[in-house]
Amino acid sequence: MSFGDGGPSEGSGGGGTPDWEALADASAARARRKKWLLTGGGALATAAVAAVVATAVVSANGDARDTSAGTHPAELPEPSFSSVAPPPPPDPRDYIADVRTDRLPVDIDAFFPDDRLTAGGRTYARAATHRTEQCAAAAQGGLGAVLTANGCDQVIRATYSRDGVAVTVGIAVFDTEARAKRTARLATGGLTPLTGPGVPAFCRDGVTCRRTASSYGRYAYFTVGGFTDGRNATKADKDVYTTGDDLTDHTFRRIRHRGEIQASAAADITTT
Repeated sequence: MSFGDGGPSEGSGGGGTPDWEALADASAARARRKKWLLTGGGALATAAVAAVVATAVVSANGDARDTSAGTHPAELPEPSFSSVAPPPPPDPRDYIADVRTDRLPVDIDAFFPDDRLTAGGRTYARAATHRTEQCAAAAQGGLGAVLTANGCDQVIRATYSRDGVAVTVGIAVFDTEARAKRTARLATGGLTPLTGPGVPAFCRDGVTCRRTASSYGRYAYFTVGGFTDGRNATKADKDVYTTGDDLTDHTFRRIRHRGEIQASAAADITTT
């Protein structure tokens, strides 16, 4: 047996010689497989990230619409509205058109409760009040007969004055609106003026004064106004007209307020 340098013997045909070409091919195949795995794995990871991002975008964007089956959000019910219109509010006039529905007290305090009243930005002092069931006794010049013929129940009067002008306003009370309206339409003459502290007799003995007649509901209301010094009133005397208009408006509002109170009470009962 001979020994050399210990390295393998070189030759072209012996069974112990490695196949270098096969080894090279196997190494190349392993390299290609590794590269494919890296590339494919990266693509899959990219796809997964893209899916997460897409989901996040859809979740963050409220306008995005989900078209996948079974994932539609629950539909909210549409609001419903009644087809029946609510009843109109009661008309205040309906409650003061007839004695059967107008149930509030009828007295001086109901219409002229204060020593002073303000109307149209002006303040008037109350000089006197009076209430009577003898309606004709509160009138003159033919008005008494009209009041009686239409069934007047009572007359409530009050006198107010300001700057030398006095006006007596009176409310005649009837059972129905029709009677009050007819009385105002047929009225002749006027109220008998009331006197009191600071207001001597006025609009008497043929002195010319301004008279008015109106009605609302079952109430007819009248005014007679002029100067406290006994002068005749003319159309040019604006103070006489202004005072009369202020008291007429105030009286109308007091009568209407009765209806408003009773209509409001009826509406409350209906809604409870």
